[in-house]
Amino acid sequence: MNVHDWLMNMPMATVADECKVIEVSFNHGSRKDFYRNTTLQQLEKGDLICVEGVSGFDLGEVSMTGEIVRLQMKKKGVDEGNPDMKKVLRRANDRDIDTWRHTKSREKDALIRARAIAKQLKLEMKVSEVEIQADSRKATFFYIADGRVDFRELIKIYASEFKLKVEMRQIGARQESAKVGGIGSCGRELCCSTWLTEFKSVNTTAARYQNLSINQTKLSGQCGRLKCCLNYELDTYLDALQHFPDNCDSIQVVKGNASLIKKDIFKNLMWYVLPDSNKQYPVTIERVRKIKSLNGQGVIPDELEIAEVTSSKLKEVEPEFVELVGQISLRSLDKADKKKKQKQQQKQRPQHPPQQQRGQQQNPNRQQGNQQRGPNRPPQPPNRPPQPPNRPPQHPQRDK
Repeated sequence: MNVHDWLMNMPMATVADECKVIEVSFNHGSRKDFYRNTTLQQLEKGDLICVEGVSGFDLGEVSMTGEIVRLQMKKKGVDEGNPDMKKVLRRANDRDIDTWRHTKSREKDALIRARAIAKQLKLEMKVSEVEIQADSRKATFFYIADGRVDFRELIKIYASEFKLKVEMRQIGARQESAKVGGIGSCGRELCCSTWLTEFKSVNTTAARYQNLSINQTKLSGQCGRLKCCLNYELDTYLDALQHFPDNCDSIQVVKGNASLIKKDIFKNLMWYVLPDSNKQYPVTIERVRKIKSLNGQGVIPDELEIAEVTSSKLKEVEPEFVELVGQISLRSLDKADKKKKQKQQQKQRPQHPPQQQRGQQQNPNRQQGNQQRGPNRPPQPPNRPPQPPNRPPQHPQRDK
């Protein structure tokens, strides 16, 4: 859907050499086609124009102009001088835009009705999108089906229901995903909806060559098929795997037959597992070749000679506290808080000594008297001051 004209500012030698063909996108970029610009007006990217349609006209958006259109036509195998190429009629006016918007508003209801009719006829197909021409004279129904579908009766019902010419077009799951669009697991827009136009077959062998776990949920894309990005780095892995020895899936040592688990093309290591344990042992390519040659001579080596695996990833160091001003630190603040708390506690304490110490100061001879009385003599109670007699409460004289 996204297009960048990187030949926009390139000067042309003559006006006659300028490309007279433009690329027009329909339905927000889900379908594109080439049209010959016979008008004298200079069209730019983003302009709404009216082009020739089936027994009428259609409205689209200019997506590409200039010299880059020739490269795109060469890539898709389209002849620039083809006389059957459709032409650009005019720029779209307000009436054309209103008609086009009214037609586009019917597509959602038509899609729901088309799916219901196909379900009533019990056809094994899925109608994924309906595209109606701007003048409401033709409709294209895009559908997905695993096998061949006899939709002759379906076309008659569609034509009588929607009152227009019907065209059925079968697409695959990847084409449907390109039309719908979305965000992939990588966090970017889907490749099929942005720049990928040729869909190559993807097999599970591509995942095996790249040492990926065969997990259908992780390897599948939005379309339900294997991800197209599995083919991007496949050639690099195939070139790197040529340096690894062949027929080394199992090598023999004293402890038993070691089975190959995976190959690391970045560190040139081969990982093996012994029958007694599940631990994986990394072995260099040279050592594997040597063991394989010894096994061919009937010699069984003592051990695999495990290679040392060092990680090149740097350890992250936690940042320490930095004094921006250079005068205040966290420790000084803690010390100041402790001093404040100690001062507050000292202010809250009473000034007189505790009760136990006062008793010892008032009666210093108490312990000596107890020691003189003896062990069997009970201690005497301390001397208490005489209490005043109970007196009635005195009331102040009241004024008469």
